[in-house]
Amino acid sequence: MILQQLINGIVIGSVYALIAMGATLVYGILKVLDIANAGAYAIGAYAGLFLYQATGSLPVAFLGAVLFTGLFGVLVQRVLYVPLLDKPPLVPLICSIGLFIFIQDLIRLLAGPHIRAFEAQLPFRGIELPYLSVNAIWIAIMATTAVLLVFLWYMLNRTKLGLAWKSTAQDLEIAKAMGVNVDRVVAFNFLLGYGFAAAAGIMIGMLYNSVFPTMGDMPAYKMLAIIVLGGLGNPLGTVVAGLLIGVVETLVAGYVGFFLPRDAIAFVVLIVILLVRPQGLLGQRT
Repeated sequence: MILQQLINGIVIGSVYALIAMGATLVYGILKVLDIANAGAYAIGAYAGLFLYQATGSLPVAFLGAVLFTGLFGVLVQRVLYVPLLDKPPLVPLICSIGLFIFIQDLIRLLAGPHIRAFEAQLPFRGIELPYLSVNAIWIAIMATTAVLLVFLWYMLNRTKLGLAWKSTAQDLEIAKAMGVNVDRVVAFNFLLGYGFAAAAGIMIGMLYNSVFPTMGDMPAYKMLAIIVLGGLGNPLGTVVAGLLIGVVETLVAGYVGFFLPRDAIAFVVLIVILLVRPQGLLGQRT
């Protein structure tokens, strides 16, 4: 029973990590909390659904939706954030909230307000054991998350672009003065971040067999809890925090019961840990 609950928690925590990763990458460079990234979560889910219905191919739908949403992130960066970089941090934050609301309303106008089913057919079966059950969608979620996170780790630690990202995150102006193409780094950062959010939206749509315009509401709040808990701007901390919250939510819901809404558990965990480590799990004290 405990193994089954741990698997459930890892599945949910994997998606949480992807949801929050985009906002972590954006904060790491621009020091802005990009709430609009939760809108990319819904855009990716709808784009994946429509492409899957049009092509019948899940890989094509997944890659097409991730690419489309990533390019939307680059557009957001160029149109919204570039003109606001010299403004106080509160200004881009408010603008990102406004963009998030706009995205939800635009989806509602274009796709309708009703819940749509995302019935994806996977080419493999799940695992059925006497003491453990892992369905095909869970396996796909864990495998896809692992591949994306390994890809991100490789990009950040084994490529020149990753070195440029780290230098830009440390000091944008100094990096620019030293010849780093900051514009390209920030654009690629948004491409990855919004693409990751889209991947999470597609997988949640498949997991719960539903997509709807306001599906980004709770991820918008939970995303903040995860990136603060992991240490602002720390990608590894975001992964650890996402998995931790997913496992804790599942164990509390499974063994303690719903003494409070499940989505509130993330904030309880955040409060408890920040009382002990104000800088977050892997953040550095400044």
